[in-house]
Amino acid sequence: MQLLLPPPPRKKRDLPAKWGRDDGPRERLKINGPQTLSDRELLCLILGRNTSKKHVMELSHEILYQNQNDLGNLARRSVQDLVKLKLEGFGPAKASAIVAAFELGRRHQAGLSGERPVFKEATAAARFLRPLLADYNYEVFAVLYLDQGNGLIHHEIVSEGGITATYVDPRRILKLALSEDAVSIILAHNHPSGSLRPSQADQSLTAEINKGAKYLNIKLLDHLIVSRQGYFSFADEGLL
Repeated sequence: MQLLLPPPPRKKRDLPAKWGRDDGPRERLKINGPQTLSDRELLCLILGRNTSKKHVMELSHEILYQNQNDLGNLARRSVQDLVKLKLEGFGPAKASAIVAAFELGRRHQAGLSGERPVFKEATAAARFLRPLLADYNYEVFAVLYLDQGNGLIHHEIVSEGGITATYVDPRRILKLALSEDAVSIILAHNHPSGSLRPSQADQSLTAEINKGAKYLNIKLLDHLIVSRQGYFSFADEGLL
């Protein structure tokens, strides 16, 4: 008669010393603060627990590697983009955590979590808009709706398009301005190529919206082109 013995218990995967639990990112963050952690370690904390197939630090390394170790590249990824990487132990839940973390960062950088911003100059508007628009890899068009004191009432992305252009309906922009009781507006769009030079289409659209805004007694304060490299102001360049 043959005796069937239970299989030996599975051994936990040995982890590199630098990935040990005693000096892990969570503990070091508590002691030394987040600024002392590497990109990989911060990403590890966002992803959370290990999976049954992979240590979370190893997964963080693979995600960064797939994005050329560039946080800017990672920030531009959608949940669908990240899932398409097809990394073992990495699915929609962890991808959503990464996308959400970058979005929180953008909102904080834009000042959306504090008091209502006021825009007295192009620099302030660009500082608000760049983190919101510059990471898109296709063109988006946004509008800031302002009160009498140039305080923000509402901001909205009114159009999303392709890599080189997006369709914008001036009537929709001005209709929203009326519904928000806006006294003035600031237009903005991104250039995924990084170029800050306005096209002829950009200038024609600006002139068309400016004409309609004047008819409704709404002031067009500026049109900004933003990218990761900087911004271009129509008002500062005398194009309004």
